[in-house]
Formats: sequence, C-alpha cells, structure tokens
Amino acid sequence: GRHDPETGLPLRVLDFLKALDTIVDAAIAERVDLVIFAGDAYRDRTPAPTFQREWGRRVMRLSQAGIPLALLVGNHDLSPAAGRAHALQEFDTLQVPHVTVLGRPALLGPDDLGGLPLQLIALPWVSRSGLMAALDFSGAEPARVYEEIEMRLNGLVQGWLGQLDPNLPVVLTAHASVQGAVYGAERSVMLGTDLVLPGSLVRDPRLDYVALGHIHKSQNLNEGQHPPVIYPGSIERVDFGEAEQDKFYVIAHVQRGKTSVEWRKLEGRKFIERSARINSGDEFMAKALAALPRPEHMADAMVRLKLEYPRELEPMLDEQALRDHAAAAFEFRLVRQPKVEARLRLVGDQAISSLTPLDLLDRYLDTARVMPGESSQLHDLAAQLMRDDAGEGGA
Repeated sequence: GRHDPETGLPLRVLDFLKALDTIVDAAIAERVDLVIFAGDAYRDRTPAPTFQREWGRRVMRLSQAGIPLALLVGNHDLSPAAGRAHALQEFDTLQVPHVTVLGRPALLGPDDLGGLPLQLIALPWVSRSGLMAALDFSGAEPARVYEEIEMRLNGLVQGWLGQLDPNLPVVLTAHASVQGAVYGAERSVMLGTDLVLPGSLVRDPRLDYVALGHIHKSQNLNEGQHPPVIYPGSIERVDFGEAEQDKFYVIAHVQRGKTSVEWRKLEGRKFIERSARINSGDEFMAKALAALPRPEHMADAMVRLKLEYPRELEPMLDEQALRDHAAAAFEFRLVRQPKVEARLRLVGDQAISSLTPLDLLDRYLDTARVMPGESSQLHDLAAQLMRDDAGEGGA
C-alpha cells in the first residue's frame, strides 16, 4: 500500500505499530507485572530489517521501563531450517534486560521472572519437521508426529503441574491451536489437521490463566469458568476475513484460584466488505453504487466490493464511477464476478436425441462463450478422436 512520507514506512505497517504502542503505553502507565507476547511478531520468518527495528524499539521501551516481557516463539517466527536463528533470537543473544525469549518448552518460577510471585509454563510452536527428524518418522506419517507431539506436551505439562508450588498462581502460555477454538471465518479447530492441544489440558483448574497465540479471532475458550483460556487475537485486522472482528489486548488480574480479565479494545483501521448480485441491465450502476456505504462512512477504511452479474452486462460496469464514490477510502478493491449462463437451451421442440455428439459439443462451446478459433480447434479435435475410436471398432 501507500507509504508515509515522513517515516518511509507503509501506512498499514504504521497501523500495526500504533496498536503495539497502545499496548506498550498501557503496560508502562499501569505498571503491569508481566507482559506476555504469545508469538508471531512478523508476517513471515525472514522479516525486513526495518520491521525488526520498529519491533525492537517497542521491546526496548518495556525493557527500559523495567517491565518483564516473555516472548514466545510462534510458527511465523521460527526458522524453516534446523539450527538457524528464529526471528526473536537477537533479544536472547544480546541478553536484553527483563526480556525472556521462550523458544523451547519451559517452566519459569520467581527466580526466572525477577522475583515475580508467579509460575509460568511456556509452550512455543513445536516444529513438526524437527520432531520428525528427531523421532525418525517419515514424511508420510504426519498424523503420528502430531499425536507424538501432543502426547509429549501433555505429559510435560502434567509433570510440571504436579511439582508446582500450590500457593503461587500458575500461568500457561502457548502458541498453538486448541480443540474447540474458532478461526476468523467461524471454522472450528479439529483434531488431525494440525498440532492441536486438547481442551482438557488448557482448562485444568490448577492453572490460573492461559494466554494463547496463533489464532487471530479473540475468544475465551472457558467462558465463565476458571481458568480463563484467552486468545486475544491479532492486534490489527490482517485481511477481509477479519472485517467484522473487533481487536483487543487483554489485562489479566491473576490470583491463585481466581482471575479476572479486561478486554481492551484497539481502534484499528476499518475493513468494509460489501457484495451485490445484479441480474439485469436495468439501473446496473445504480445498484452497484447502492451496495457501497456513504462516502463519509468509508473514510480511511479498507473497502472491498464484490459484484456478481451475467457476463453480457460487463460493458455496463463503470469502475471509475465506483472508485470516485469510494475516493475517501484508504483503499478500494473491486472484485468482478461475471457469470456465464451454463444451461444449454434447444430451439423449439428440438430433442437432444436428434443432435449428433458434435452438434452438442458445438452448442456447449457456444454457451460457454469459447472464442471462435478455439471452438473450431476443439471441434476438429473431437471429430478426430471420434473417427479414431470408430476405426478401432468403437461405438
């Protein structure tokens, strides 16, 4: 998208940085005891140095304020090759004060958290390929690998829970899918398609708070019960699949056996998606324009309009008029969906049985609006195939 003339950064990147600044400002102003980042700092595993610089500035603000920060490594942060550094490695390498990078499953106590009276179980993203190599599994056995990972993680967490101090609160943070969670498009997480933690693991009453990353839709998987099992979701809308989702960060007041959660809404850039199906040429553009909100409601928003119409009405579409109407939008995207009438219609009372196979093929190609040159070639090829088949004694 467009770039900011002062910083040179894409304006959409500044949207994400604004959300991060809101979170960091709140953490410093309210003197929180711990900030948990549950993974996926970047869009991919090889971020541009400029993006690393901007992310690092926010991390350093928390460090300089003396606020402990736990950075969990997510699948977008993890290097695709064994032995290579992940995208959050520099904070560990430079031993940035008050910053703990969690690239492996770990149990942290007060001594690891600067004296904070808390016990933290961390489950970063587990690489399937890495575990396959360690267990000598073949690439044809992904289900076995997932089962093995799930079994080992479950055993690890259960072992840690059994040895914890019962007087101190326990927080579990994980970058993973949890059975029963819902993706942005209302698609539920199911077992067998990915590494999925069982719901019973994260709802264990010995836990006092569960901070999850990986799924963009904000949700509490244990609503009204203890412990809260929270996906805060992405801090900005990533695509139009999240158009209707509000975005949040979470302040959790964690106590042993009792935790309350505050959902703090982030005012990100609006995403507006509209669609219209137009079946006739009568007032084609009037109907298309009516599908869009008023210009003032689209100001600085990401707007996408999907238009579905018969292909023969294509000349009636005035894209410039739509763009002029949406001129106040941050970005306007028009998705054309012309439809072809696929039904074969015969003249009068003509029966299909009266037509030869080549006649039927010609009618189909005409209905599908295949170009005349291609239609002729397809006709000749079909005729040749039929002659060859007949020459070999075919029907």
